[in-house]
Amino acid sequence: MSPQGDQHVAGLLLAAGAGRRFGGPKALATVDGRSLLTTALDALRGGGCSSTVVVTGARGDEVAKLLPDDVQEVHCTSWELGMGESLRTGLAVLTSTNAVAALIHLVDLPDVGASAISRLCSLAAPEALARATYGGRPGHPVLVGRKWWPEVMSSAHGDQGAREFLTGRTDLVLVDCSDLAGGADVDYPVS
Repeated sequence: MSPQGDQHVAGLLLAAGAGRRFGGPKALATVDGRSLLTTALDALRGGGCSSTVVVTGARGDEVAKLLPDDVQEVHCTSWELGMGESLRTGLAVLTSTNAVAALIHLVDLPDVGASAISRLCSLAAPEALARATYGGRPGHPVLVGRKWWPEVMSSAHGDQGAREFLTGRTDLVLVDCSDLAGGADVDYPVS
C-alpha cells in the first residue's frame, strides 16, 4: 500500500528532451557519478509515488533500456515541440490508471530528492494543485490532481508544460522546499 493509503499518486517523469546545451539527452547523463534518470526515479519511489511513468523522446530506445521493469515508458513522438507535448502524453497514459494525482518531476533536478517529493505527495487528492518552491521561486515537482488533468492537457503546449494552467490560480498551494533542495536544473555538463 502506498503511504497515502487509497490516495495513489503516480510519478510522471518528463525525460524526453534532447539536452542541446547539455550535449545530449539528460536522461542518459551521469552527474557526479550517478545517472540523472536513476536519481529521479529513486526520488519518486522514495517520496511516495506508487507507480511511475517515464516520458521519453530523444534517443528514447536507449533511455527505455535503462528503465526498471516496474516503470512504464511512453514515447512522445512529438517531443521536439517541447515539454507541453511530453506532459500531455504522460497524463493521457495516466488517465487509464486509478491514480488520484500525478506528481510531475523533471529528469534534470538531481538535488530534488525523496523528501521534497514526499512533501508534495502528502497533499494528494483528486482536486489537489501544489507546486514546490525554492527561495520563493516556483519549481518542480508539481502535484496535479486527476480533476485537473483534462485542463492541463488542453493548455500544455510548446515548452510551457503546465505553466499557463498554473499561472494566477488562487487554489494552487505553494510548498516551500528550500530546506530540502535548491531546485535548480542541470543545464550544462558537470564533471
